[in-house]
Amino acid sequence: MRVYDIIMRKRDGLELDGDEISFLVDGFVAGEIPDYQMAAFLMAVYFRGMTARETGDLTMSMAGSGDIVDLSCLPGRKVDKHSTGGVGDKTSLVLGPMVASAGIPVPKMSGRGLGHTGGTLDKLESIPGFRVSLSMDEFLSAVRGVGIAIVGQTGRLAPADGKMYALRDVTATVDSIPLIASSIMSKKIAGGAEAIVLDVKFGSGAFMKGYEDAVGLATAMVSIGGSVGRETVAVISCMEQPLGFAVGNALEVAEAVETLSGRGPLDLTELCLTLGSYMLVLGGKAPDPASARAVLEGLLASGKCLEKFIQMVGAQGGDTSVGRDPSFLPRAAVVAPVRADCPGYVLRADALQIGRAAMSLGAGRLTKESPVDRSVGIVLEKKVGDRAEDGEVLAWCHAPDDASGEAAVDMVKRAYAMSPDPPLSHRIVRAIVTGRGVEAL
Repeated sequence: MRVYDIIMRKRDGLELDGDEISFLVDGFVAGEIPDYQMAAFLMAVYFRGMTARETGDLTMSMAGSGDIVDLSCLPGRKVDKHSTGGVGDKTSLVLGPMVASAGIPVPKMSGRGLGHTGGTLDKLESIPGFRVSLSMDEFLSAVRGVGIAIVGQTGRLAPADGKMYALRDVTATVDSIPLIASSIMSKKIAGGAEAIVLDVKFGSGAFMKGYEDAVGLATAMVSIGGSVGRETVAVISCMEQPLGFAVGNALEVAEAVETLSGRGPLDLTELCLTLGSYMLVLGGKAPDPASARAVLEGLLASGKCLEKFIQMVGAQGGDTSVGRDPSFLPRAAVVAPVRADCPGYVLRADALQIGRAAMSLGAGRLTKESPVDRSVGIVLEKKVGDRAEDGEVLAWCHAPDDASGEAAVDMVKRAYAMSPDPPLSHRIVRAIVTGRGVEAL
């Protein structure tokens, strides 16, 4: 078997078999296949695409390129959740404890933020003492004892994905649905997931800008899941404006606590209830999403979801008082208002622009090595559809100093557009994708 022939076959639009794909992935990880040949293959895939079967084979080869987490010692069916990323997306901080409080184990491996998208680990590290680096024994022990643990991914989890993504990033082959889908799903499968719920976002602050592109990616991942024996459901959600009100690490932890207390933003609560409902169904805890939602709403109202969050924080060495009083979390030195220049209704609160403003304050990182200021960020007062009078505060910029605050205020102000008339309202959740197809909501 020759790499040259595999590249030529894909270049010509022919379907590769599983052995050819495994040969390519294994050889690349072992250093036997050079970057330039893998780059040529990735470009061929970019232009020619892959069949569902090929994409499934690529996913499993990537998942098998390193460690496979064995979660068989944990009771029940393990259901993982993945988000394609966005601005103010603190969903895992709320969703994990919700689902765990319903009796489904949540052994979650997460990542750090890059660019304008936030990372779950960065948010959790806002909590004094919280450890995101646990040994496998500690990780499994925490899940057995509490029902949930959220930790960083190990370096040996799907190493083929890391190597291939580095090439895609410098060869203009990132925007390929088979390559995106196999990248995401390989890590979920290597992480031990038996079923998967996906939050696929679209909009200005999301990786996929258009609704149809998000549906295409979701459909590909659901197909992969089905082909490799992992039942998968995808929720299509909108990221035209930030999720919730808070953007920035400590600020988002505080908002997650509010949401787990039953006082959170409606869009964040709705998204978590929707994702959680499907996690309960796939985990065998409810017969249908409506029944599952009723269970989760009851747990949220009872305070059990917040208590589960507090237990998780304690099990991972964090200060559990965050669940009762998040005001002690890191605070920025300066809080500057963004004021409306005219009366009207908010027509736009652009997620990408607001995410970039938060990143300019230090809430995000340009590279994986960049430091993060966990105290800074943006807190919105007005979102799309809200009425604001002339001079009323639209948002607050939490900044390390006056100069950074002033610059962020200008950026956030440009993110807003006002209208004399109220805009049409839209749901945060737009569609559900299952193996049966797409159900638009």
